[in-house]
Amino acid sequence: MARNRETEASTRTRKKVDAPEAETPKAAAPAKGASAAPRGHRNVQVGRVVKAKMTKTVVVAVERLVQHAMYRKTIRLTSTFMAHDEKGAKEGDRVRIVETRPLSRNKRWRVEEILSKGLAEDVASVRA
Repeated sequence: MARNRETEASTRTRKKVDAPEAETPKAAAPAKGASAAPRGHRNVQVGRVVKAKMTKTVVVAVERLVQHAMYRKTIRLTSTFMAHDEKGAKEGDRVRIVETRPLSRNKRWRVEEILSKGLAEDVASVRA
């Protein structure tokens, strides 16, 4: 079925005409190298490094407490994330990771900060 230009034009909404641009104050231009729009909120997690055998990659275990839907018992759940590590984190360290663009097939996080150095023996309980 062919479109009729008359009906198509009548269904469109007209744009509002604002005041001239000269009256509205212009925002200051961003500094060179800075992005014009701020980035959105990125997810942040804190966990322990459970594996650090890869080059510039660590596996971080993040524990969270969840209440069981029926029994109302608090359960400890552990999630593991592969994170890009430029800081040199070792097994047992407590780190803060932030969400980032996909860096590889499994890496979507990067180590932002090493919060505390840890012992590798502490990791044995998380890994088991």
